[in-house]
Amino acid sequence: MLQVGAENLIRDDPRLADLLDRQTRYQDEVLAMIASASIAGPAVLSAAASTLSNVTAEGYPGRRYHSGTGVFDEVEDLARQRALTAFGARYVNVQPLSGSSANLAALHALLPHGGRLLSLGLDDGGHLSHGAPVSITGRTYEVIHYGLGDTGRIDFDEVAALAAEHRPTVLIAGASAYPRTVDFQRFREIADTVGAYVIADISHIAGLVAAGVHPSPIDSAHITTSSTYKQLGGPRGGIILSGRDSETPGPDGRTSLRSLIDRAVFPGVQGTPDPASIAAKAAAFGYLTSARFRHLAKLIVSNARALAIALSGRGYHVLTGGTDTHMVVIDLRPSPVTGLAAERALQEVGMLVNRNRVPGDDRPAMVSSGLRLGTNILSARGMDAADMRECAELLDGVLGQFDATGQLIAGSSVLADISDRVRKLCAANPLTS
Repeated sequence: MLQVGAENLIRDDPRLADLLDRQTRYQDEVLAMIASASIAGPAVLSAAASTLSNVTAEGYPGRRYHSGTGVFDEVEDLARQRALTAFGARYVNVQPLSGSSANLAALHALLPHGGRLLSLGLDDGGHLSHGAPVSITGRTYEVIHYGLGDTGRIDFDEVAALAAEHRPTVLIAGASAYPRTVDFQRFREIADTVGAYVIADISHIAGLVAAGVHPSPIDSAHITTSSTYKQLGGPRGGIILSGRDSETPGPDGRTSLRSLIDRAVFPGVQGTPDPASIAAKAAAFGYLTSARFRHLAKLIVSNARALAIALSGRGYHVLTGGTDTHMVVIDLRPSPVTGLAAERALQEVGMLVNRNRVPGDDRPAMVSSGLRLGTNILSARGMDAADMRECAELLDGVLGQFDATGQLIAGSSVLADISDRVRKLCAANPLTS
């Protein structure tokens, strides 16, 4: 079926077919150091392109609002069982269309309009969906933010003080730009003192959690959310999990958290799920329990540490002095080079990174003063510590081509040389997932 589809696409829509081929070649030829991305393997891509896309099926297995959903029911049950096994959970909902949708549903399950939540601020590494002013969550709920201490790590004394002062209903543990181990149990202890629910957002570290490389929040948090593409090698989508608290009553004192979450996803914030995406999630969740993935997770962390050490050795300010995860965040200040300028220059030589705001940043998010780097895809290529040192050297070479005003030096032959080295490094470490 997939071969027929590809043949039809080439015949009937050669323009689109060419664009897709170009994207595939492009991914092979660039060093993707994007912390919020991983590589979906052939099985995941095949499932995502399956005929399940033709199925409309609101509701849950055995309780659909449409007919002809028997096979999809089995697929969703398979995805759920594999997710429960991979994460050691007792409850899961695999229908969220994204990590942000999962967070919105979790908040919708626990908070009324105007309800109070406590979360890490965006500039300190939090996420938009954790109550940022530009997000619907920031406009729907009363949000208080905790921050980081002098070492750049979560300030639990501040978390405890703010929780005692404001008594939030929800405490969010999780981040999008925090490179250190998250102490989920400490969050739970603080939440218990004020009767709050803990939502752990593990979108960035879900693979490390599943592989046992990072502590799991499943039984520390009341609810755990994640995207399925950032580190799980899955399709665009989200997931909501719960452990020993899945039968705990919600704010109404009667309805279990698992029931509240199911209702919050459908019909609360979503209608029809994406059956093909859920099939692709099932394929990805199956991979998470393999020895191959556990090896990859360990490599991701060791490579990130090697990259952080190499960048520090070249004089870069690595936030928190290192990393425990896949992520390395560097503060480019006091250099005049902005995160935006650095990101664009690196892209020109085939190195993909994210600009990122850093604590105390006085530049807007579209410009920023930092860079966020990740080793998920580099590690999927099979790259090792020596390759991380070369990546740091290449990055440093590019940033060294900016003048004292933060402008890229015109006509430099160094960038062409670096671009050639990037292509050779990619060719020596092809994508094989």
